[in-house]
Amino acid sequence: MTATVTPAPEQQAPPQVEPVIRLEDVDKTFGEGELAVHALKDAELRIERGQFVVVLGPSGSGKTTLMNVIGGIEPTSAGTIVVNGADVTGLDEAALTEYRRTEVGFVFQFFNLIPTLTAQENVTLVGELTGADADDAAHTLEEVGLADKADRFPSLLSGGEQQRVAIARALVKRPTVLLLDEPTGSLDLETGRQVLGVLRSAARSFGSTVLLVTHNSAISKMADRVIHLHSGSIVEDHRQPQPLDASELQW
Repeated sequence: MTATVTPAPEQQAPPQVEPVIRLEDVDKTFGEGELAVHALKDAELRIERGQFVVVLGPSGSGKTTLMNVIGGIEPTSAGTIVVNGADVTGLDEAALTEYRRTEVGFVFQFFNLIPTLTAQENVTLVGELTGADADDAAHTLEEVGLADKADRFPSLLSGGEQQRVAIARALVKRPTVLLLDEPTGSLDLETGRQVLGVLRSAARSFGSTVLLVTHNSAISKMADRVIHLHSGSIVEDHRQPQPLDASELQW
């Protein structure tokens, strides 16, 4: 008797997940001719949703330019940038404004809080401009550990607390992408650790993808992924299966 052999079911490749940030052949040049500065050269990048990515490089390597073109602050000279399915490089000024308002949160080295508004009012103001409400502002301040200082003015907050307000202000609109430029540059080690820990926790709570630009290589040890830039080019891109907790960082 001849055994019947049942063909094995055809194995299907796992579906491709569309990255939340995609750069294709992105160039950015400042100036012309012999004075031209190539801040970014043929940048190719794919970042998955929810990743915590640190971008490293010396001064002038293109770190801030990379953040600015993704955030819609600077136009590209060539190439394509797609964020959350939208081609950022094809947007007009009105659409770019809406993109920055709804999709992207920014945090910088200097806090830029409005000194005449309390912590909660600073966060609520951005929330009102982006469709969030007072409850969202209060919840976001709670997420960054400042519920008990919501009524304090910036002058009565420490540097680390002010940066946490800035993070809450960026997160209150629940951005797809959170872009940070040297967020701990003006903070001491212990305060910097606290801010980074709060940042990672809050970003996870709200589902934001984080791109943190810094020259401080120690911060990269808490990242899911580390990207190195040099002279406008991405020269290294690696993933870390076991990132450190922010409290373990040393610099």
